[in-house]
Amino acid sequence: MKLSIAAKDILLGTSLDSKLQNLDKLEFDLHEQNPLPLNPGRDATISFSDNQIKFPKKKSLKVESNRGLALHFFANHELLAIEMMAAALYCYPSRNEEDIKFKKGILSALKDEQKHFRLYCERMNQLGVGFGDFPLNDFFWRQMIHLKSPQEFFALMSLTFEMANLDFCIHYKEIFEELDDEETLKVLNTVLEDEITHVSIGRYWLEQWKPNGSLWDYYRKLLPEKITPSRAKGMIFSREIREKAGLESAFIDELESYKDDFKITNRKEW
Repeated sequence: MKLSIAAKDILLGTSLDSKLQNLDKLEFDLHEQNPLPLNPGRDATISFSDNQIKFPKKKSLKVESNRGLALHFFANHELLAIEMMAAALYCYPSRNEEDIKFKKGILSALKDEQKHFRLYCERMNQLGVGFGDFPLNDFFWRQMIHLKSPQEFFALMSLTFEMANLDFCIHYKEIFEELDDEETLKVLNTVLEDEITHVSIGRYWLEQWKPNGSLWDYYRKLLPEKITPSRAKGMIFSREIREKAGLESAFIDELESYKDDFKITNRKEW
C-alpha cells in the first residue's frame, strides 16, 4: 500500500482499528499537497467533546480509577499525535528524496504513538477505565490548521508538544514509582525513551532547514501565533533529557529561562 493512502485511512478512518492499522511494508509514493480535513475521522465512541474534565491531582492518584483517568488523558494525546502525524504524511507533498526522508522519520514516530496508545489503553483497562469513558479534547488537533509546512509541524509537534512530554513523563514516573505502580511505570519508561527519539528527529530536521542564525530564533518564528515556548516545558524541567535528544546548551538555556503567563508551567501543584 502507498504511504499516502495508509495515512489518509488513519486520518479519516472513524474507528480505533483504522487508527492503529499496521504500517509495515508501505511504498513511499510521490504526491502533491493534499487538503487538510476540518477534523480527523472519529465515530461517536471516540468523538471530540466540548465538555471539560480536570486532570486528577497527585494526591488522588492513590485511587485506581483516578490513575485510569490520568492514563485516559495520556492516551488521547497519543491518538491526537497519531492523527496529526498521519495528516503530515498525507497533506504535505512528497516531491523528492528529501521529502521522503523526513516522512520516514514521521512514520517511525507514528508507529511509536500507536504503540503508546495501546500500552496506555491496556493499562487503564486494567484499572477499570475504557478509552472514550471520559470527554476527549481536541486542543492539539486545532493547531494543525496553522502548520502549513513540515518546518512548522516539527517545531510544534517535536520541539513543543513532544518536548514537554519529556518533562511530564519524568514527573509522572516519579509519582507512579512512589505509588509502587510498576505496570504504569513500565509504560512511562517506554514512552519516555521513544519521545527522546521523536524530539531528536524534529531537532535534526530544523537544524537542516534553518537559515543563518540560532535554532532557538528559527523555532520561535515557526510556532503558531498563540503558542509560546512555555508549552515545550512541563511541571519540572530536565536539561539532561533534552541533551539526550541532541539539543545544544544554548537552546536549552533559552527555553529554561523563557517565561510568560502560561498557567501549566506556572502551577505549583498538579
